[in-house]
Amino acid sequence: MTTRDGRLRIAVLNRTFAPAAGGAERYSIALVEHLAARHEIHVFAQLIDHQWPGVTYHRVSMPFRRPRWINQIWFAIATWWVTRAGFDVVHSHENSWHGDVQTVHVLPVKHTLFSGLTGGALAARMLKVWTSPRLLAYLWLERFRYAVRKGRFVVVISETLRMFFAATYPAAQGMTCVITPGITLPQSPVTSTLRLHARHQLGLPPDKACLLFVGNDFRKKGLQTAIEAMVQMESNTVLAIVGHSGQLPYFRQQAATLGLKDRVFFLGAMADVTPAYQSADCLAHPTLEDTFAMVVLEAMSHGLPVIVSSVAYCGISGWLSDGVDALILDDPRDASVLACAVDKILADGVLRVSLAEAARTFAAGFEWGAIAAAHEKIYKEVAAAHSTNY
Repeated sequence: MTTRDGRLRIAVLNRTFAPAAGGAERYSIALVEHLAARHEIHVFAQLIDHQWPGVTYHRVSMPFRRPRWINQIWFAIATWWVTRAGFDVVHSHENSWHGDVQTVHVLPVKHTLFSGLTGGALAARMLKVWTSPRLLAYLWLERFRYAVRKGRFVVVISETLRMFFAATYPAAQGMTCVITPGITLPQSPVTSTLRLHARHQLGLPPDKACLLFVGNDFRKKGLQTAIEAMVQMESNTVLAIVGHSGQLPYFRQQAATLGLKDRVFFLGAMADVTPAYQSADCLAHPTLEDTFAMVVLEAMSHGLPVIVSSVAYCGISGWLSDGVDALILDDPRDASVLACAVDKILADGVLRVSLAEAARTFAAGFEWGAIAAAHEKIYKEVAAAHSTNY
């Protein structure tokens, strides 16, 4: 199937192929966009909100929207059936067994269920698993997803995730590599005029300091801490929240209860988060669990000072230095520390400029061109391995 000019026929598997869905989806979309001119790419998804020249889209049926684990099995079977032949490479971002390239965006299910458990606690968890079709299905899919196979690659998005993955699936280490998410650097820094325009576009106050939060899983990404921190900040600081979550009513109520209704702005999901990055003075990401945190990298590419959880909670922090290119939170649950970090950035102009410049320099090392090339190299190795099997 590989043509004379080296074009590969590639299948990409995502249940949701839409930029507003989250960082994992934006990772997949950006990769497709960067490689579509050089290869024949087919996207298989159940929900599609994307169009790109040269990309062929295949909508996968969704007869079982709920429960999610049954839909996961359905998607795996359906995409296996239509991609089992005719492609040089099948690249899966989902928990399915048949991808040649498996990109891992989250902690393994097996690690989440069993890590650190011993004795009675382990026995109780085993009983829970064995009596749960949902958990058994996820573990079964994951086991075969990471089974050692000639020509298979497992891509993890951070060194932190690689360590967890190696401890959970040691046999798969030989086919594992780290390829982080990437960004496309904005052409120019954010000016005061551009910031005012973005705030007008989003309905944010033009004359107040703006703290930005971006994430769809509000609880896991630490929104509770961010809202609590607002109580301790000056009244001329507002919080803009980008993301779509079923937890929205709880956090609206939290803001209202704390008397912050007029200082907290829920902007909803955004297919293009650029205006939010342009409108803000800094980004707060007090996440409790993030294998990388693409939003932090995106914010830094726009020259935003960032406040982010330590590497114990957030993978990107393994590349960052506290006080140099970011402010790092040892405890993302401590609202007082977060509030102090925000006030420090807003009050210290020298620090703010220094962090902004260092952020853009840091982000420049993660441009999509080089990251797409790393994937392309893997694709060619997969195609070569397939050719030797015929």
